[in-house]
Amino acid sequence: MAGLELQKVKKSFGSVDVIHGVDLTVEDGEFTVFVGPSGCGKSTLLRLVAGLEATTAGTLTIGGKDVTNVEPADRGVAMVFQSYALYPHMTVEENMGFGLKMTGHPAAEIKQRVSRAASILHLEPLLQRKPKALSGGQRQRVAIGRAIVREPEVFLFDEPLSNLDAELRVQMRLEIAKLHKELGATMIYVTHDQVEAMTLADKIVVLRAGVIEQTGSPLALYDDPDNAFVAGFIGSPRMNFLPASVGSSNGETLTVRLDDHDGIEVPMTIRSPHPRPGTKLQLGIRPEHFDAAGSVRLAVPIDVIEHLGGSSFAYSRSDLEMPLTIEIRENRDVREGDVFNTGFNPERAFLFDAETGLRLR
Repeated sequence: MAGLELQKVKKSFGSVDVIHGVDLTVEDGEFTVFVGPSGCGKSTLLRLVAGLEATTAGTLTIGGKDVTNVEPADRGVAMVFQSYALYPHMTVEENMGFGLKMTGHPAAEIKQRVSRAASILHLEPLLQRKPKALSGGQRQRVAIGRAIVREPEVFLFDEPLSNLDAELRVQMRLEIAKLHKELGATMIYVTHDQVEAMTLADKIVVLRAGVIEQTGSPLALYDDPDNAFVAGFIGSPRMNFLPASVGSSNGETLTVRLDDHDGIEVPMTIRSPHPRPGTKLQLGIRPEHFDAAGSVRLAVPIDVIEHLGGSSFAYSRSDLEMPLTIEIRENRDVREGDVFNTGFNPERAFLFDAETGLRLR
């Protein structure tokens, strides 16, 4: 296995710049997830690593070797696509070994590699079946097995679970996580689903408009986002952003007023230079961080309640593009139309500049 490094990598299609000078290091054996909204460039970046797209500028190395201009087949990577792309007339065994057959590997070696991959993925009983006799999850495992038999230095996954139903996605997430532990392989995984990113990744790379917004472990991004975009993208349901403005400043304490909640004051401790009184901010608070015992008190009208069993989510001002979302764990007596009294502790909240989105720490 091998690590991966991108230096000042750019990609343009004609006059349109899609990837803007990306610098990234993926350590040997690391599971890295590219995550971001549709159109952010995550699949394009993966295709650049695979060699399916040529870089416009920059260098790309795998295992210390410059592969920027190397053919895809010679890069030591294997890619698993959203589409299974299995040959319908071939058995599972033939599908998994076809790539090796085309590159002239001996039949005995092909059989040995296919047998090992089938064992890892629990496909032994299915080896003589054809794709039409398989479920969606089984077909995706065959596609992964086809990558394993190549024994690549880097595995690339391009939204491999998006065609599966919710239950199968959970099952396949677990299987991919176990596969990573068993192989100890370097893996890069693209998804728009931040739940997949949080559950699978050693490192998450958050992309927006072809630029890396932040890189770090799942919990580091959740606990310590650099900006409002990352804070809103990581976490489900997404973080609430309350319009706020600076009230007063006293040493390290900045008093922030919540504009849409009767000017309620929230004392925030930040080290960065304090903005001037009246400066527009956003106060971020996650739905799960509302607390009936919180020192900052809010009374909010409840429009909609979603009961999920172990917890419920209450939505206030649901007519807005981003309604206020509150997780309710204990009080099951709340009803739609009620005014719900809750609160939060300031140390659980985040402050962001309303104009730039950058976090005030």
